[in-house]
Amino acid sequence: MLRKGVLAVWLVLGFLSLCLPGFAQETTKLRVSAATKTLGYGPLWVASKMGFFARQGLDVELVVIRGSDVNVQALAGGSIEVSGGAADAPIAAVERGLDLVIIGGVINGLTQSLMGGKSYKTYEDLRGATIGIISLTSGVGFALRWVLKNKGLEYPRDYRLLVVGGTPQTFVALASGQIAAGPLSLPLNYAAEEAGFNEIGRFIDVIPNYQLASLTVKRSWAEKNRAVLVRVMRAMAQTAQWLYQNKEAAVDFLASEMKLKREHARRGWEFYTEKRVWHPNADVNIEGLKNTIQIFWEVTQSKPPPPSPSKYVDQSYLEEALRGLR
Repeated sequence: MLRKGVLAVWLVLGFLSLCLPGFAQETTKLRVSAATKTLGYGPLWVASKMGFFARQGLDVELVVIRGSDVNVQALAGGSIEVSGGAADAPIAAVERGLDLVIIGGVINGLTQSLMGGKSYKTYEDLRGATIGIISLTSGVGFALRWVLKNKGLEYPRDYRLLVVGGTPQTFVALASGQIAAGPLSLPLNYAAEEAGFNEIGRFIDVIPNYQLASLTVKRSWAEKNRAVLVRVMRAMAQTAQWLYQNKEAAVDFLASEMKLKREHARRGWEFYTEKRVWHPNADVNIEGLKNTIQIFWEVTQSKPPPPSPSKYVDQSYLEEALRGLR
């Protein structure tokens, strides 16, 4: 009851803050996407439903667009203004000539465990097997291939990949026997373990530093709407700070919103904050992005060396947003 009371107080404060003179500003409507609705993308739901966007005068429609390549298409076509998806998708888009830029971090590390059916306990057991994935061309798909390569398995020689969707859909495919194994984001890997599936390995043990998901916009739109984008990043920074500073309320919200066992949500919150997979200010992990670029380059490009992260990132919107919080 106490935890529910704390969460209720935050919701009331979020509502009351809209009435304060400092927040009297024109409301701007925006469409923001997430590649999947999982704990890792939780900050976007906190920002939307706990009032952090609203306090910055933003009326945000938060939509799930599965597959980061589809996210990029929606962004380039103007269907959304801000994309939350795999960081290598905008990198690929920039290399194709699109005017996209990464402005913040969402998931600054790899939280996936490769979970196998009851007959699959080791990487070697996966030789010749079918593995589920959300996308063949970005994000977890590239990281999975890199992990398996480091374990002696080459694609497509040694295994098959089947696009089944994000973590929830992968779990369903694994449970039904459609796939032999698949990457499950924390904390659904805990649920899979409890159901008798095997943890073959953790991605983070092979790739300890990686920028998985980012916030991306069109450069041309960002330049024309700088003040709005600064408000977006201020809301995301405040969201990240709230997540770090309010464990019990955050766990309650995430358990309810993501339909997780509270214990799983708690273990997830602890992992994401201790490993700084959620950045405390919603920033990009530049060193992790270097690895993301390196892996993307080795999988897709023939010309070395890969570019600097500065080609794909503009942190000035977040920097300006943080100055407004001091």
